[in-house]
Amino acid sequence: MRLTEQHVPVTDDDLDTSTGGFDLEERNALRRVAGLSTELTDVTEVEYRQLRLERVVLVGVWTEGTVTDAENSLAELAALADTAGAQVLDGLIQRRQRPDPATFIGRGKVGDLRSVVVSTGADTVICDGELSPSQLRSLENETKVKVIDRVALILDIFAQHAKSKEGKAQVELAQLQYLMPRLRGWGEAMSRQAGGSAGGNGGVGLRGPGETKLEVDRRRIRTRIARLRRQIADMEQMRRTKRSGRRRNSVPSVAIAGYTNAGKSSLLNRLTGAGVLVENALFATLDTTTRQARTAEGRQYTLSDTVGFVRHLPHQLVEAFRSTLEEVAEADLVVHVVDGSHPDPEQQVSSVHEVLADVSADKVPELLVINKADAADEETVLRLKRLWPTAVFVSARTGLGVDELRAAIEERLPWPAVEVQVCVPYDRGDLIARTHRRGEVLSTEHTEGGTVLRARVDEGLAAELAPFAWEPQHAE
Repeated sequence: MRLTEQHVPVTDDDLDTSTGGFDLEERNALRRVAGLSTELTDVTEVEYRQLRLERVVLVGVWTEGTVTDAENSLAELAALADTAGAQVLDGLIQRRQRPDPATFIGRGKVGDLRSVVVSTGADTVICDGELSPSQLRSLENETKVKVIDRVALILDIFAQHAKSKEGKAQVELAQLQYLMPRLRGWGEAMSRQAGGSAGGNGGVGLRGPGETKLEVDRRRIRTRIARLRRQIADMEQMRRTKRSGRRRNSVPSVAIAGYTNAGKSSLLNRLTGAGVLVENALFATLDTTTRQARTAEGRQYTLSDTVGFVRHLPHQLVEAFRSTLEEVAEADLVVHVVDGSHPDPEQQVSSVHEVLADVSADKVPELLVINKADAADEETVLRLKRLWPTAVFVSARTGLGVDELRAAIEERLPWPAVEVQVCVPYDRGDLIARTHRRGEVLSTEHTEGGTVLRARVDEGLAAELAPFAWEPQHAE
């Protein structure tokens, strides 16, 4: 007898629009539930694999750092597996100078792993690292269950959470780039007959249909990769057009970046009321969301929520999401959000800085924000304050420190370069409004001839205001 997921209707009153309630309800409607059959059939636009709940055993190789670092890394892998919908049964760590080139873990540890798989009834092993095709095949042969690595797990989460057309294309591109060299590495089900000169005596009679199928698969993947790259390039051009429009209007941009699940979307909602999806899960946000905000003086700027980072973020994802991550590189300020309640926030900061350097965003001014300060113990907060004295400590959940954060952002926004003093006629209220929106008004005085403004503005607006230049000695 097969049990299926039961969908419980949720009314509009049950949804919190401030945390993206509608998006969260849509995502949870497709979430895997322990003990139930989870073959997803009602999925549109994205070509998901048939997803089933998997019972997994985690395995990691500890090559450097302390045992605490190794345990934190495996705990993060467990959180990733949970986000993907798997049930974590057990975890193993082996101390080695380097991963074994044949099986990732040592030969002796492979036997222990097989024993754990049998005793727990696991159907999947997840390795905390990127495995070569030969390592995948060897481990599958030894454990007799499916083996995936950290990269494949992260790609699976991205495939589940991608929502926009651009996000889906970027994830599919990363998946295909990862799959391309591994077409032979997925166990006995993908074994092929030898072809060409395999074994030194190949040729006629050895090229079976399996080899032909493999070449067809590769050709289809290469064709699909080329098509996806063209699509992403077109969407990247649209993104650049929007950015150039904002630059032309001299609207400062602020990018919210940070480790996954640090609370970036929650902060965006707090600062702008954006109502984007908020979920206590890794990589809940994949699509960039940009919202307008205003300073206390009325200056306009934009806030963009970006995809979260993680240690050892797959290079395929960094390449595929490069156009999205460029939103950070093009910003005037990066608000770097750190989870203050995490066991190792310093490592989070280091991982984020690595990815920012990969996309040439490490030169952008940075404001460090320690989120979830209400969930961190007092000793941790004091230690982080000594470590990062200029950081702002906030809680997006309670609103603690949000006003201080808003003031810190406004203080670090770039100021317009040109100072002007003009007398704007009363019938040109549009110029006055634009000066308030795009510049910094230093003083205002109403006279018979119009409104006298002294302000700092960008060069474009200064040119528009030039005909109304005003000098005090000319006043009546």
